[in-house]
Amino acid sequence: MKKPILSLLVTVLAVFSLNAQKKCAVGDITDQKLRKRHESLKVEFQVFYQKIDNESFYADNLIRIPVVVHIIHNNASGKIGGENNGNISDEQVFSQIKVLNEDYGRKIATPGFNDSPVGADMNIEFYLADKDPEGKPSLGINRVYSSKASFDVFDDNILLSNLSYWDSNRYLNIWVTTLDDDFLGYAEFPSGEYDGLELDEIDEKIDGVMIDHKAFGRQMGTSVSGVYTYGRTLTHEIGHWLGLIHTWGDEYCGDDFCKDTPPTENGNLTIRCTPKYSNCKGTRTLNMIENYMDYTADSCMNIFTGDQKARVRAVLEISKRRKRLITNSEFNLPQTKQLIVKVLENPSSTDYLQFQILLDSFKNFNYELFDASGKQITSAAFEDSPSRLIQIPKANLGKGIFNLRVKSGEETVYKRLVSH
Repeated sequence: MKKPILSLLVTVLAVFSLNAQKKCAVGDITDQKLRKRHESLKVEFQVFYQKIDNESFYADNLIRIPVVVHIIHNNASGKIGGENNGNISDEQVFSQIKVLNEDYGRKIATPGFNDSPVGADMNIEFYLADKDPEGKPSLGINRVYSSKASFDVFDDNILLSNLSYWDSNRYLNIWVTTLDDDFLGYAEFPSGEYDGLELDEIDEKIDGVMIDHKAFGRQMGTSVSGVYTYGRTLTHEIGHWLGLIHTWGDEYCGDDFCKDTPPTENGNLTIRCTPKYSNCKGTRTLNMIENYMDYTADSCMNIFTGDQKARVRAVLEISKRRKRLITNSEFNLPQTKQLIVKVLENPSSTDYLQFQILLDSFKNFNYELFDASGKQITSAAFEDSPSRLIQIPKANLGKGIFNLRVKSGEETVYKRLVSH
């Protein structure tokens, strides 16, 4: 398997006395190619910003992301938890989800809070998926034994996915295992190996995050020794999964396209939270070592900025697969082999006529509602949609019997609705 170019953003840890070192896979490509890629992303974002209604875009709605944690371990006994046991406990998983929500929610009275004037609440919430891809109840944690003791972040991503994977159009996959060569983890960036944000070229089965169990969770289980044991590695990697770039733009004094992160010469590798400065273009500035997209120790990190938040919100609109995941999480309905329309209550005792459109994967569909005389009352069309709930206010209809027609591709379903 060839090495990924930019789609993998990788972090590696090696501690030497008082200094820590992290390395990212984008260092394997030339600066010229890297700059070209980042510039193309910048153009995509500029075009997007020009098209959107700023007021509605920055409404700051809560975004909820369903997570599935695949624990790939080498413990043949099946024992869960304990020292140096890669089959980590549920509690260690829960502690990591808590850290994510503190950091992405800028929660007051937690390590994720800051009072910086440029600090932002990303207003993103992560939760362990309560349903599996077939709609069955789930804890959102899969445990899989593997005879392979450790995995290479470049060559074994497909192997990990083959061991355990849920549809990345609907879930954020996180593979927790033992990684080779002291790597902490990597995340799949929301674009393929081509300019722009085209996602069709990315293998959806490796779209997610791989992380070493010793850097997963906060001061619990196997994550208890060292400066990267407070859960911030996953905060950082998911930042990449959401489209954020390192604060130094992956090159000397580079551009991360966020104006409120100061120019930075390179990643800050110190394990001490002491001030550091950069001299970029003749100007001396204080580095934002607190930023989650830097390389400082976990205890130093507690800031996402307003511009980073805006970039993430844009990615969640531009990136086809990311948008699918968010839309699906809003409805959390099962997929079906054929078009099914379920009327929830008929006649409805609520203020709405409500029905579920159940689809096979993500489809285009439209519905039309007619009165008893055949006159069209309302209609709507949806593109690339998951199964979803439709609500039509009864106040817009009045009392009577209505005929519903739903079409998706070659399939058509008719239903009769009653409004009292």
